[in-house]
Amino acid sequence: MPSLALAQGASQQLVRLAAEGGEGGGLTINLFWIVVAATNFIVFFYIAYKLVLVPVGERLADRRDRIEQGLKDADAARRDREAAADQRAAVLAEARREASDIVARAQKLTDELREKGVAETQVEIERLRANALADIDAERLRALADVRGQVADLALLAAGKVVGETMSSDREKRLVDEFLAQVSVPTPSRSERN
Repeated sequence: MPSLALAQGASQQLVRLAAEGGEGGGLTINLFWIVVAATNFIVFFYIAYKLVLVPVGERLADRRDRIEQGLKDADAARRDREAAADQRAAVLAEARREASDIVARAQKLTDELREKGVAETQVEIERLRANALADIDAERLRALADVRGQVADLALLAAGKVVGETMSSDREKRLVDEFLAQVSVPTPSRSERN
């Protein structure tokens, strides 16, 4: 500030000298005033530079640095987001593949269990059918034996009535059984039953 006061005192002195000198009203170039004006301009510019331009420049540099850092951070965030999207897509693809494998294994296991169940059912049906056929044959033979016995008794009774005596000897029963064996109905084979 002392230089500002010095400049002000010099300019006042120059104004007073100019008023006293009083040269004519023409256009004159005074070198002294040019030097004073140049000095005032340099001092003013230096003060403005120190008070305004340096802090503004520093703030602009800080702002430029923050903007550059923000752009770098945004770019890094974009790359991270893209990497996360790629990773998410890869994980999803892996999960879909695993789900497909699980479904395929479950389908294969279901098919195997179904085929095994069908085979077991067919074996059980065949066993039950064989048992039923055996029971039918046994029952038929038992029924035939009962019918033969009854027919033999009826034949003996009828022959006795015709002859007029009772036929009860073993020889006569044997003759009736032989006769019934010759006229008995043939038993159907398994292929005929199916």
